Amino acid sequence: MYRRILAAIDGSHASDRALEEAVRISREAGASLLVVHALEDPPAVLEDNPYAEDALRMLKASREEAGANLLKRAKADAAAAGVNAEATLLDEDALPTPARILRAAQAFNADLIVLGTHGHHGLRRAMLGSSAEGVVRMAPVPVLLVRTP
Repeated sequence: MYRRILAAIDGSHASDRALEEAVRISREAGASLLVVHALEDPPAVLEDNPYAEDALRMLKASREEAGANLLKRAKADAAAAGVNAEATLLDEDALPTPARILRAAQAFNADLIVLGTHGHHGLRRAMLGSSAEGVVRMAPVPVLLVRTP
């Protein structure tokens, strides 16, 4: 049975469903739950532009606030279901989102990672990228992918 579950959310309907499933499993197993949200990296056009420092600062502050609110709502949803969850905002850094999620899972000593997926495939997935696929490929523990209906 799982004892330490990490759920990664991004505010999408798919991640809402993943959180619901992670909360359900946590409640039934009496497991600890950590909910994480990875901040998006800034657009490359702003990142290397010396004239965009103010815009970058404002964008980062806006994303941090939105991420904090997302995690606050996730903790409240978990608490309403009887699960006391921890929450962590994964800051921007040089690592891609899957690596940041896996680093958080390792630090938490997670034995299950729960993610939402949109189920895109082919060209659409290649164009959009897939954090879920990256986590699945590199995770040393089981990964539960929850699709939207």
